[in-house]
Amino acid sequence: MMLRLTDIKLPLEHTELALRQAVLGKLAIADAELLSLQVAKRSYDARKRGAIMLIYALDVTLRDETAVLARCKDDVHVGVAPDTRYRMVAQASAKLPLRPLVIGFGPCGLFAALILAQMGFRPIVLERGKAVRERTRDTWDLWRKRNLHPESNVQFGEGGAGTFSDGKLYSQIRDPQHHGRKVLLEFAKAGAPEEILYVAKPHIGTFRLVGMIENMRKEIEALGGEVRFGQRVEDIRIEIAADGRRQLRGVTLVDGSEIRADHVVLALGHSARDTFEMLHRRGVFIEAKPFSIGFRIEHPQSLIDQARFGPQAGHPILGAADYRLVHHCKGNHAGRGRSVYSFCMCPGGTVVAATSEPGRVVTNGMSQYSRNERNANAAIVVGIEPVDFVPFDASGSPLAGIALQRALESSAYVLGGENYNAPGQLVGDFIADRASSEFGRVQPSFQPGVTLANLDSALPGYAIAAIREALPAFGRQLRGFDMHDAVLTGVETRTSSPIRIKRDESLQSLNTRGLYPAGEGAGYAGGILSAGVDGIRVAEAVALSISGN
Repeated sequence: MMLRLTDIKLPLEHTELALRQAVLGKLAIADAELLSLQVAKRSYDARKRGAIMLIYALDVTLRDETAVLARCKDDVHVGVAPDTRYRMVAQASAKLPLRPLVIGFGPCGLFAALILAQMGFRPIVLERGKAVRERTRDTWDLWRKRNLHPESNVQFGEGGAGTFSDGKLYSQIRDPQHHGRKVLLEFAKAGAPEEILYVAKPHIGTFRLVGMIENMRKEIEALGGEVRFGQRVEDIRIEIAADGRRQLRGVTLVDGSEIRADHVVLALGHSARDTFEMLHRRGVFIEAKPFSIGFRIEHPQSLIDQARFGPQAGHPILGAADYRLVHHCKGNHAGRGRSVYSFCMCPGGTVVAATSEPGRVVTNGMSQYSRNERNANAAIVVGIEPVDFVPFDASGSPLAGIALQRALESSAYVLGGENYNAPGQLVGDFIADRASSEFGRVQPSFQPGVTLANLDSALPGYAIAAIREALPAFGRQLRGFDMHDAVLTGVETRTSSPIRIKRDESLQSLNTRGLYPAGEGAGYAGGILSAGVDGIRVAEAVALSISGN
């Protein structure tokens, strides 16, 4: 038995011995009684500038855990360490009637395929984009030369959109089965730094993700799975079963070939708009869901570090500072009652071109593991509801959110100069409602470039009004956030999927048996970790169904 101690607080500059002494003092035991000590989690409390504390959860083994537990039975910070080991729910038989398909090879599809392969089900992965290194070259072709590759970009290709991000590996999802631990362990096995297993906000960065994804693909293939690139699914085959229910029987690919399958994991990203349209035509139940729209904001990373950490800014344990901000609008304007918040904050990173369709501009954020670029960036976004989609598509279609996204992205393309530049504006000028004419201390990182403009027409009026109220409020929460020279770049429209492909308790589509919607595109995840967890859950459901359980 191993015990877990939580809420162990030590100064930022503590020694390794101090950690052991804290355990001995907490449990009132002699040094010889403590057999081993392992950090389960490390976070920090930065509320007191200049006196930042590290907060630990520690797993320890003792000579007599039972006696210590009995003595500490009223202490909520001492208990039995949870068993986070992953256990396979099934094992494939020697003869599979049909192999399961996984459509999409982002974090969700990656883990769905990996778990199925580890259970012996030899999945076939169909990825519309290219392998990660070819995809990286295509992505840089847009950033450096303004050449968009519609099937190989930030959104499409091996690794999904998460490959060109900060590589954040934390989430607020409920995870009673500790699937998140399985995700982290597999990433560490594939080459991620060991610290992701215990730091509170682990991240990897783009360059490390590339090699890790390749290693995980090799494991899937070594276990009998296949990963096929350039295989966009054009159609699905549905039959009416004897019980009157719709049953998926296979897929048709872009080259006209067909693959027979009764179990298909639909691990689309949030930008697979053409596939969403096909599924809607085929009668798969889809509903519109809320998402958010806004801009990217850039500040000097040093400003964020000072605002968050004060004199301890730059400490190697703390690294580049992040932030999380929320403001609920109360002003007398069109944005009243809406919430504005920071999203996908990338310390020491860059703003990147993330469109997947010609003639449109989309922003996203990216960091390397080092997080040592000059600027910090984050999305500043406004929550919107399906009722807000109506001016862009009044048909009542569940895909109306896509029409809103496309309209805003096309407008940003025009505002930027119709050459894949993004439109930008200084924060001070945005607040004052005047166009910007030159950059100040903050040089934008977006490639291929930023064209200064007035962003008032880049988003609906309610969103502009809400962000205009929120920025000074954020400046009161984080000193310097509303600095005049900070840069806004538009537009951020793909914060999450605009649809949800609803599923039942078996994780299959509500009205199409054999189809397992999963991950961000289906509306069940938001980020690398939660998408990976959902991929594991859906893989387990597929395995149990194939096994007859």
